Amino acid sequence: MTDRLPLLGKRALVTGASRGIGAAIARRLARDGADVAITYERSADRGEAVGRDIEAAGRRALVLQSDAGDPAAIRRAVNDAAGAFGGLDILVNNAGIFRGGPLAELSLEDIDATLAVNVRAVVIASQAAAAHMGEGGRIVSIGSNLAERVTEPDVSLYALSKAALIGWTKGLARDLGPRGITVNLVHPGSTDTDMNPAEGPGAEAQRARMAIPRYGSADDIAALVAFVVGPEGRSINGAGLTIDGGANA
Repeated sequence: MTDRLPLLGKRALVTGASRGIGAAIARRLARDGADVAITYERSADRGEAVGRDIEAAGRRALVLQSDAGDPAAIRRAVNDAAGAFGGLDILVNNAGIFRGGPLAELSLEDIDATLAVNVRAVVIASQAAAAHMGEGGRIVSIGSNLAERVTEPDVSLYALSKAALIGWTKGLARDLGPRGITVNLVHPGSTDTDMNPAEGPGAEAQRARMAIPRYGSADDIAALVAFVVGPEGRSINGAGLTIDGGANA
């Protein structure tokens, strides 16, 4: 380890990392010295572009197609990453979907898909990754500030799925702590991505709720994740870290 490359020699997997927050996390971990595997569902071109960025940072990259709604695909991606890198030190559960709308309009498919991707996939990936981790392992899931405070209607199902990760994170931190593996949860607020652009139709209403009235960037989230998985984050465990410009203050 050096000050410039705090993750040198570490092996990471970031799910759902072909764009947005996931892509920023993958690039940041590579810049910090980690070899990084990523998964994508449909955007092969974007996934390969992130892989090239990882290699441009001088690190090994592995780009895997994987549907977060498919348990077998999740396990395969984790095991493929561990096999290619000779183990796994870091898992970032980033893949997620948003299904919103009035309660009466939520379909069974909406409910099942949201829980499968936002909750079940986190459990399965964490279970599979922990089998490859030793002392110093890190598991970080990407939640939402809506898990702690719901500030608008029609997001109940999404909020439910992210709130479930709070209990999972605290419990898993207890389960894996004796092995020296930490488990944490990062809660982004409004972040400028394709899914929620800073100049989108609902952006002004979101900014109005923030103590600092500006959207975060994907790089902001990546920086927090990099700290948590780095050597200076070794005592952060079972925590929910909110990064939302003070929207939940």
